[in-house]
Amino acid sequence: MPGPLLVATAQVLCAHGGQGQPVAPDPRVTVHGQPVVTMASPYAIAGCPFPPILGGPCVLGQFIAPATRVLVDGVFVLLLDSVGLCAPTGVPLTPVASPSTTIGS
Repeated sequence: MPGPLLVATAQVLCAHGGQGQPVAPDPRVTVHGQPVVTMASPYAIAGCPFPPILGGPCVLGQFIAPATRVLVDGVFVLLLDSVGLCAPTGVPLTPVASPSTTIGS
């Protein structure tokens, strides 16, 4: 069963603990007053502690495995179990479960 929808206020983290925020959530579609996030929106990552000497920090993330049946404006939405990757490090970008920031199931 697919996970809940990801909304703009959902907590998303790089594998090093940096905080991700969607750059362009879809403002026309909201759930409980929160804009949903689609695969089209990259994530800006702030606070990644991975040192530059090792290829860090994570600065951008993009989800690569969204929902497979739910679209908004022709683009697949993101779910709590969607898979993402960070650049330039290639580590996972992971939504964190939170009842107040994910909607439905």
